[in-house]
Amino acid sequence: MLSQPTTLPSTTLAPRSPRAVHVTLWIVQLLLAAVFLLVGYTHAAAPIAVAIQRAPWVADLPVALVRFIGAAEIAGALGLLLPAATRVRPMLTPVAAVGLTTMMALAIPFHLMRGEASAVVLNLGLGSLAVLVALGRTRWAPIGANR
Repeated sequence: MLSQPTTLPSTTLAPRSPRAVHVTLWIVQLLLAAVFLLVGYTHAAAPIAVAIQRAPWVADLPVALVRFIGAAEIAGALGLLLPAATRVRPMLTPVAAVGLTTMMALAIPFHLMRGEASAVVLNLGLGSLAVLVALGRTRWAPIGANR
């Protein structure tokens, strides 16, 4: 008796659904925005003594630079959410992500010089998530503008 050929299950991965990518990117955007809003507020608006308690490196920089960094973090956080949510110039969302990535890349050598390895790990993690948003919103799941 001849046996029927058996079919083996496919070993290739199923492509991700565009909806899953879109939802994942929104979750990452919300988490990144929350982190950068909180940290940005500390650097931009909290009393400098409070900022130094939360981030000792603040004591080694001019107050104006710390305030500028905080304002840039807040702007980046808002840029991750508002253009995409309102669909008004949604291409600003990946631009904000690139800006936050740049900030994290610049923070890494600063913290390395200070011997702050834990801060470098945080910078790498946040920067990697920002790269994910930038790539995701330009290539994998871009958000269209309202017309």
